[in-house]
Formats: sequence, structure tokens, C-alpha cells
Amino acid sequence: MNKEQVTYRYLLAGGGTGGHLYPAIAVAQKLQTVQPNLELLFVGTKNKIESRVVPEMGYNFKSIWISGISRKLTLKNLLLPVKLLVSMLQSLWINIKFKPHVAIGTGAYVSGPALWGASILGARIVLLEQNSYPGLTNRLLEKKAEKIFVSFEESKKYFRDPSKVVNSGNPIRMDMKLHEREQAIQYFGLDITKRTLVIIGGSLGAGSINEAVAKNLDELKSLGIQILWQTGEIYYEKYRKYDDDKAKVLKYFDNISLTYSVTNLLIARAGATTIAEIATLGIPTIFVPSPNVAEDHQFKNAKLLFDSKSAELIKDSEIESNIVDIVRKLIFDDEKLNELKINIKKFAKPDAADLIAKKVIQIASFT
Repeated sequence: MNKEQVTYRYLLAGGGTGGHLYPAIAVAQKLQTVQPNLELLFVGTKNKIESRVVPEMGYNFKSIWISGISRKLTLKNLLLPVKLLVSMLQSLWINIKFKPHVAIGTGAYVSGPALWGASILGARIVLLEQNSYPGLTNRLLEKKAEKIFVSFEESKKYFRDPSKVVNSGNPIRMDMKLHEREQAIQYFGLDITKRTLVIIGGSLGAGSINEAVAKNLDELKSLGIQILWQTGEIYYEKYRKYDDDKAKVLKYFDNISLTYSVTNLLIARAGATTIAEIATLGIPTIFVPSPNVAEDHQFKNAKLLFDSKSAELIKDSEIESNIVDIVRKLIFDDEKLNELKINIKKFAKPDAADLIAKKVIQIASFT
């Protein structure tokens, strides 16, 4: 059979948060445009963001039982060895049925069993590492990987074989673009004459940011601005009472491109996918890194940008006391906002998904 007649199969594993899911979706979208004759299968967990978003986008999805490690001693942690064993068996069965040519992992805990199963069956392994300090899953999978695509140059030194590592940047979705501000303002029912502060705590929300906003909401409103506040699903019921004409409170931003299009100033966690999106679009941002992530990678991400005058940085423990002052200082300072916009764009790599997809297709052709 000619190579042109082969239907190549790609397994993509990642999820738990949008930061691990959306790079996989970006690569899948690009694979479809470059190589229409293919099959795609996403592997994730059944109770996280991927179980909703992946089927909504029309992709096939299979779940395994694995979950992350809690920082506290809980029954969930005691079950981890059992979950891992079951997830490895589930992954093996998924891979036996799907027979992928290439398996792509984005570093989330779900990638471990899924890519292990793929490698057992002879699939080529490709890793995506979004953070400046690589996560444990990708460091463990490095030996099996054909290529490792990183978002920060600093990541290279943490892998044992630099010949495998390519600084591609973090892939973003194909629909990630700025819309006309007037259209975006109308979509959210906002006032076009007012500056807009947008608050994003990540796909799961951020408790400390939400609490800081709630306690300082009246002072923030008194600045003469309007607020678009995403609480995250688990926090929405607690904070929805604050919704009014000056502060729009939403569970989740279904259209993140429109959200960025109304933004004069953004407060966000420092996840690598958020960084990739705002770098591409040039969004002035105050980062509040999550302290509850592995190896403190969000602080390391944000510090790189802060040191290059590409973003502002507030520690999570200081957000409640400092949020009003820093918003007051920045949101009407056009010179500073423009400086942040220009500098953050220097970190943009809009062709990341294209580069990765073409390399993945090349790897598949040798299977």
C-alpha cells in the first residue's frame, strides 16, 4: 500500500486542566488541516474538563481511571497504586483497539499510562512540555520519546538528551484571535466607554483570587472600571451574588477569544497555555501564580516574564492586599499597558502548532 493511502492514527493524551488539554486540541486541529486522512483519539479522565470539551469539539474520547496526587494524606492517595494499575490496563486495551502510529502527551498525569500503553504496541511517542520546569510525567517518559517540544528555552537543560528537544513554543487553538472590541463588548453586555478588568482563575477557578476580588470588589468598582470575572465551576455558586452591571460574574468563559478582545488588563494564573495565548494576542497581564502546582512551575513561568518587563507579578499570598493598588496603577496607564503588550508579544510563537503537527506527521510516516 502506498504511503498516501495509509490512514494514520494519532492518540492524544492530556487533560485535568485546560492548560494540559488545549495544546493537544491545537495540535489535533492543525493535524486535520495538514493531513486530512487521519484518525484522532483523545484519552483523559471522565470527571475533568476534557470529558466535556473534547466530545463537544467532535473528537473521539476514551477515559481512564487515573487521578493526580493530592498534597495531603487522603484515601485518594492510598488508592493511587490501584488506579495506576487499572489505568495501565485500560490504556493497553485502548491502544490495542486503536493502534496509534504516534501518541502525543501533554504532560498531565493521564499521559503516563496512555503513552506507556502506546509505546508497548510500538507507537512513536511525542511529548509537549508547556512549563519552564518540566513536569514529572514528561521527565519519566523522556526515554520513550522520539521528540519533545518545549515552550521555554530554559526547559531544555532539564532533559537528559537535548537532541530530542525542540523549542517550538506552546501551540494555541486555531480560533485564538482578537475580535472587534465593539462586537466583544456587545457579546458580554458591557459598557464600551469603560475600561475592562478581566479575571481568569484557570479552567478550575482559583479560590484565593476569587476571595481577593470579592473582598475588594467595591473598591475596584470605585475606580470607574467594569469587571469580567470568571470564578470557575466549583466557586460559581458562592460568588454569583456579586453579579451586577459593573461586575459580570461567569462560571466559565466559553469564548476566550471574545474575552481577550474586551480586556484592557487581565489578572490570571500563570499557566503555560494562558501565557501562550496572551503572548500571541498581546494582553497586558498581572500574573498571580498558583502555589498549588508541581515544582512551583507557575511562579517560574511568571518570573521569566516579569523580569523581562512583559507582565506584572503578584504572589498568591499578597493578592488580597495588593489587588486594588496594582489595578489602580495600571489600568489607566496607557504607556505602561502598551509596554506590556509589546514585550509579551516577543514570547509569541504562533506557528507552534504547525511546526509540531508537521513533525508528528513526518514521524508517523516512518512507522
